Amino acid sequence: MKNNKVVELKNFSIGLPKKMKYGNGKEIDTGICKQTTEEAFLTKEGFRGDGVADLRYHGGPDRAVCVYPYEHYLLWEKEFNNPLPSSTFGENLTVTNMLERDIYIGDIFQLGDAVIQVTQGRIPCSTITKRTNNPSLLKRMVQTGFTGYLCRVLEEGMVRKDSKIALLESHPKQVSILYGNEIYFHKQKDVEGIRRMLDIQELANEWKELLENRLNKLTSLT
Repeated sequence: MKNNKVVELKNFSIGLPKKMKYGNGKEIDTGICKQTTEEAFLTKEGFRGDGVADLRYHGGPDRAVCVYPYEHYLLWEKEFNNPLPSSTFGENLTVTNMLERDIYIGDIFQLGDAVIQVTQGRIPCSTITKRTNNPSLLKRMVQTGFTGYLCRVLEEGMVRKDSKIALLESHPKQVSILYGNEIYFHKQKDVEGIRRMLDIQELANEWKELLENRLNKLTSLT
């Protein structure tokens, strides 16, 4: 992080998948509706008592913890003139002073008794639209890069709602989540940008595979 502001854990949420009603009487199984919790043990696979419905796009060791900046709640509420419930985006940690522009892929944080490492930007999915009934919000998240991000667990441990989050190690390559989102969503033919991303060993494996495929296609055309 570029600044030394104090990070505050505003909300700590977990939850197992359950049925969520949306639209005109439809329903889906989803883990997005998480509940604020006092404490939970964080394993390499995620928090105990937490889960996802669609394992293709969520969960797994590279995506064990979901983080979303609290500041964006204020932005979206103002933009859409609509209050948002806590953990609207299905995140485990809603935090202050950890914006996508200031967090680097590979950064390592102490989180309570656990240690986590940032692996990738979060790819927002249509479940957010179903939950908020606001398709424009999903578009704006992608447009702005204000997606939140995901982490792997380096050391398991107990996390509490008043746990401190502290930066242990800032990644030397300094490729921010915001930059990664720009390459992933908007600059898909930026060969140098893709190479810069692939240069980070700690990048989530799924992103590595996707970006390597993109790079192979782009370089085979030249």
